[in-house]
This record gives sequence, C-alpha cells and structure tokens, in this order.
Amino acid sequence: MIKVLHFFKTYYPETMGGIEQVIFQIAQGGAEHGFCSEVLYLSERGAARNETVGNHLTHRSRLDMHVASTGFSLSAFKDFSQLAKEADVVHYHFPWPYMDLVHFATRHGKPSVLSYHSDIVKQKTLLKLYQPLMNRFLSSVDCIVASSPNYAQSSPVLSRFRDKVEIIPYGLDRATYPVVPETRLDFWRSRVGSKFFLFVGALRYYKGLDYLLDAAKISGLPVVILGGGHQESELKEQAARLGLANVHFLGGLGDEDKAALLTLCYAFVFPSHLRSESFGISLLEAAMYGKPLISCEIGSGTTFINIAGETGLVVAPRSSDGLAEAMNRLWHDTPLALQMGRRALQRYESVFAAENMVKAYAAVYRKVIKASAPHVIER
Repeated sequence: MIKVLHFFKTYYPETMGGIEQVIFQIAQGGAEHGFCSEVLYLSERGAARNETVGNHLTHRSRLDMHVASTGFSLSAFKDFSQLAKEADVVHYHFPWPYMDLVHFATRHGKPSVLSYHSDIVKQKTLLKLYQPLMNRFLSSVDCIVASSPNYAQSSPVLSRFRDKVEIIPYGLDRATYPVVPETRLDFWRSRVGSKFFLFVGALRYYKGLDYLLDAAKISGLPVVILGGGHQESELKEQAARLGLANVHFLGGLGDEDKAALLTLCYAFVFPSHLRSESFGISLLEAAMYGKPLISCEIGSGTTFINIAGETGLVVAPRSSDGLAEAMNRLWHDTPLALQMGRRALQRYESVFAAENMVKAYAAVYRKVIKASAPHVIER
C-alpha cells in the first residue's frame, strides 16, 4: 500500500473549500486503488497528530501568522519532515508559497506530486518576488497535475512545464453527500421558495458576486447565495442599496443544508470572473445534482465543466447584462433548463466521478515512485 502525505494550508473540519474537497475525495477513495492518504495542515488550534476525517488521518501544525494570505508555521518544518519520512509520496497543493520553503528546507527526498489548483492572480507585486522560488519549486517536483486542459493550455506558468504536466479532472463521489430528509427540504422551500437560482461558494473578490447582484436587479429573479467570506458585508450593502428583496444571503451552512439547496434550486449560477477560479467545485456539485449551469468564459475549468449550449449557458465575464439574459432564458424555458440539467448530470457521471480522479492519481503515484526509485518495493 502506497502511503501519501498531502500538504496544504488548511483542511476539514476547519475550512470547507474546493481544494479541501478535492483532497478529501482523493483520500477517501485511495484504499481501493492501492494507496492511503494522510493530511498535514496549519491550524490556529495548535498542533495535533492522528485525528480522523472520514477514513483517513489528519495532522495539525500550529499556525503562527499570515502574510499576504499565506499561512506560516515554525513547527510545521519539523512536523512535515517527520511525516514525510514515513510517506512514499508527498502530494503538494499549489499555490502556497510557504510550502515551497518547507519543501527545500526539509530535503525529504521523496517522490513528489503537485496539484496545480490556480495561478496566482491578485498579488502581482509579491508574485514578482516569489517567482524565482516558485519556478525552482515547480521544476523540482516530479509531476504537476492540472484539473482541466483549458487551464493547462491558458496558464502562462504551466506552459513552461508542459513536459511534466498531466491532466486529471477533479471528481466527486455522490455517496459522500448526505441524503436530505423531506422535513429539511420543506424547511428551505418555506424560507426561499420552490424556484430559485443558487450560488454556493466563498464570498471572495474573484467570484463576481457584485455582477450577480446587478443581474438580480435587472432580471428581478430570485437568487440564493450560500457561503461566507471577506466580501459578505460589502455585498449585503450593495444588495440593500439596490433594494434587492429577491436575494437571500444564507451565510455558511452545513453539508445537509447545502445538499438540500442543491436539490431544490432551479438552476445554478457561477459568476466567477477571474482566473483565480481555476475550476469551480460547487459548479461541479450542481452538475452532480443535475442542474442547468450558468458560468463565465475565463479560460479555466469552469467551461470544462459547463459546455456552452449543452450543460448550460456561458456568458462573458463581468457582464451583469449577460448573466441576467442567461437567467431569464433558463427561467422562461423550463424544457431547455431540464434538458441542460440532464446533460450536466451525464457529463459529471462520464468525466467527473471521483472514481476516475482517484484511479488517475493512483497511476501518477506509482509512476513517480517507479521513476525515482525503481528498486523500491511498494508496501
């Protein structure tokens, strides 16, 4: 059994983002494909070893500080070094500049795989300072995995490392999502109605939610926003200024309530307008629930999930009018919306099932082990 150590700045149960979901899905499905996973992450709660999430172990290092949205920890150098010694493969999740420092400082010598989740888009000045370290780090890992051909082809960083890039689409396992009791569905019907557009995700600068609020004003159609984040107060102020009685902000909710809203929504709208949105896990979740999709063309995985005119509608980024037009089209053409929802589900089943992703990562793990030490016998 191959032992894999995942290293990322945060993880369940403290945060519930898309990258955490990807790590979780890889870790959960590994046993059937010959590998087991452990996860090391940073936490304000301090250090701990051998906690259980799902069917795998997690470890915490103390988070000491944040600099430019990057978590740092003095103790993680030692923690990572000790755990890496016990692993057959180290699996990094990029971007996280502190991770690069740990990689070089510990000199662990183990085969390494890096999931490239996103280009660095916002911190352009800091990127210039970080770029030499980043390029050295990416050069040093054995395999870089991108989540879609769209992103691999359009990323200026990945274009420099084409010889070591592989494409493995993210995948989800519907069985890991809760079955929602009818009483909970009734609760949400009574609160937000029986026909609405849904957004799920962190309220961050690249999600394009200010454009969605303008689109809600233009269209007058009901929109439910599930998630919290740095922009929450700003977006609520915008909604109040626009007089949007048709928009519901629900904040962060648990998995059962998210599953209930994904079950109930009429369609899913995902207005992300910057390449920080490299894929869109919640967009994929909506496809898994058989919902028609609305997204923007930003050259990333969003339009690898949502095929324009088949699984949903694709509009230009930063276009409130485009979003409103797409929402109106689906709202007033139920047969089209149902057809697109069925095709979204079919695409999820054929391309994005967790089984496909886990099987592909298992093959990558075996390949990098064989390439770095052909004589090593897998445990």
